[in-house]
Formats: sequence, C-alpha cells, structure tokens
Amino acid sequence: MGDDNFEPLERLVSELGARGLLARVVQTQSGRRFVRVINPNATSLSENVSCRPADASGIPDWWYCWSWGERMHTADDPAGAATKVARVLAAVGE
Repeated sequence: MGDDNFEPLERLVSELGARGLLARVVQTQSGRRFVRVINPNATSLSENVSCRPADASGIPDWWYCWSWGERMHTADDPAGAATKVARVLAAVGE
C-alpha cells in the first residue's frame, strides 16, 4: 500500500455526502489520492483531505490530514472526520 489509503477516502466521501457536501476521490498523475470537498452552497469553501500512515509508534495507524499536512482525525472514524470538515466548510448562516 502506498502513502495514501483508498478505502478510508471512499468512506469519508460517503460521510461528507451525507452532510450535504460535494466530495470525490481525486488521483494525481503521480498516483497520490485525496478527497476534494466543496460546499455546494458556497463553492469557494473547499478543502483537500488525504489519508496518511502514522509516522510514530503508539498512535493509530492511519490519519485523515488537512491539505497542509496536519493530522485531523483518525481514519477509523470517517464520520468524526466528516463532521470536522463540514464545520470548517460551513458558510455563515448554514
């Protein structure tokens, strides 16, 4: 398996869709995968979420990460990660 885990990305897409966000897995030419998320009510609000292995022992194996690389949420809880993304991408008044 490479540096990104496909199955958790697909689960995240499902959870984001349930929250009314547009989401899909994108694969770059280099093969790297991430989830592109857009708020359909405010399309300028978007984020790219990757899934990466932990880099230290003693923490869960895979993490969802924000576009700048910071860990967001463990990959074994896509609903929790989707809630965080939805909160960040919420337009005023949503």
